[in-house]
Amino acid sequence: MKKLLVCIGIILTSCTSVKRHNEIVSSWHSVEALHEDVDKTYKQLKKIHPRLYQYISKKALDFKFDSLKQTIQKPLTSKLFYEKLAPVVREVKQGHISVTRPHKRFTKAERKFFKEKKFELSALSFESLDDKIWVKRTIGKDSSLIGCEVLKMGNEPVKELVNKYNGLIASDGYNTTLYHSFVGSRFLSFYYRDKGFLDSLQVTFKNKDSVFSKVFKRIDKKAKPKDSLNSKIDTLKVKKLSKLEKKEKKRKAKKKRENHNKYGYIASKKLYTRHFSLKGKDSSIAYMRIRGFTRGAYKDFYKESFKKIDSLKIQNLIIDLRDNGGGRLAEINNLYAYLTDKNYVFINESEVNSRIPFLKSFMSNTTPGGVKVFAALLSPFIITHNLIKTRKKEGKLYYKFRYSKLQEFSPLNFKGKIYVLINGNSFSASSILSTHLKANRRATFVGEETGGAYNGTVAGIYKRYNLPNSKVRINMGMMHIDAPHKIEPDGYGVKADIIMRPTRQDRIDNIDAELNWIIEDIELGGKIKPDAN
Repeated sequence: MKKLLVCIGIILTSCTSVKRHNEIVSSWHSVEALHEDVDKTYKQLKKIHPRLYQYISKKALDFKFDSLKQTIQKPLTSKLFYEKLAPVVREVKQGHISVTRPHKRFTKAERKFFKEKKFELSALSFESLDDKIWVKRTIGKDSSLIGCEVLKMGNEPVKELVNKYNGLIASDGYNTTLYHSFVGSRFLSFYYRDKGFLDSLQVTFKNKDSVFSKVFKRIDKKAKPKDSLNSKIDTLKVKKLSKLEKKEKKRKAKKKRENHNKYGYIASKKLYTRHFSLKGKDSSIAYMRIRGFTRGAYKDFYKESFKKIDSLKIQNLIIDLRDNGGGRLAEINNLYAYLTDKNYVFINESEVNSRIPFLKSFMSNTTPGGVKVFAALLSPFIITHNLIKTRKKEGKLYYKFRYSKLQEFSPLNFKGKIYVLINGNSFSASSILSTHLKANRRATFVGEETGGAYNGTVAGIYKRYNLPNSKVRINMGMMHIDAPHKIEPDGYGVKADIIMRPTRQDRIDNIDAELNWIIEDIELGGKIKPDAN
């Protein structure tokens, strides 16, 4: 009985919590409450962010926050407040600061119900080309929409939606290439965040001169076929596996799991994060596609890849960092060790605003209670570790990662020619890696300027803070991460030596123009000289 009462209590508390949250985010907040949230936002930014005034003066940012409060003269919902706050935070021009609007929460029963369904539109992937949104890829057998322009979502023109979403996000510094790339590749995510839960949606497409609409619905996930007489007979006919066959089946399953880990399998997209192959007429060009630095056992992948490159005596390597939004410092440091023949310092000591940044990150008001309790228990060790790692220098605090010490290059380091593919979605960690390769003249860059800044970015660890009244969330990087290389003027990304952007015709013809240019340049002996940047 006692256990039953405890369970009922938990369920009722959960239901009450969901109900209360939904009431808050859907209600109209008073002017005073919203002004308080504006002040809290600025206070948190000043407290946490070490480079708040890198790209905007304190006077200018003070004015923008004061002006924001002046524009709020009547109650607003959380969504409307978010749409006013995000463009002001955007003016800080730090790409790792983001503002997120709160959404309706669902009960356990509702989550279970929705888990059994899928939204048909989620099978599509989009990108921005020629300042328009196009269908880039589909998950499944239906590829008829690939290459179609998206004109409307419901009754709203896509162009208006893109302009709106661009105004809600920040790039690093003055860079502009991130906007079309980021919003294009994440268009559905922006739309879902904007509109919330959808049961169905009519989308208008254009294919050449033909305009048509398609309704996408939330449908049941593919059900298992119902038992029939034939299926039962087929089941009876299934051969019972021998011990040897069972062992082989287990071996294959284990190998599949290992590959998923090594190559970083992305189940939702049915793609691998890391991919290695050979290109060119005689398969003499190594091609490494890296979609991110966040998943799987990267050390195994790079060791395996560079062993193969070394054994085949390959002289040309292509590293594809397009649409790579970044990830782990450990991984890009590991990769760079294979791309240089000199010992190196990978990053500078990181500027921070606190001597205990990790504890500050753990103790945010968005951190689950259980994690806070665990962090509190470990706090003596966390504090000691942070105090050892931080030091004051010229009036500023710095945290010392192990990557700010001298690093050793790999004995398997690649000595040939390197090409790197980049675009506006090459951000954060992929930009830091690109900075090293660019500064040391180690690679030829093809594509467009990276969305991440050459001179570093504020990331590392994050503080996620929910504003007390509207429940709008502010996400802030806490550490300035930068390579020991700088350019002037500050605030721009790593620029391409050969500037190229894909076109819609490239997609229709299934052509990767940037990759093809590199392969042709290699096969012609590097006849085209890159521009100096």
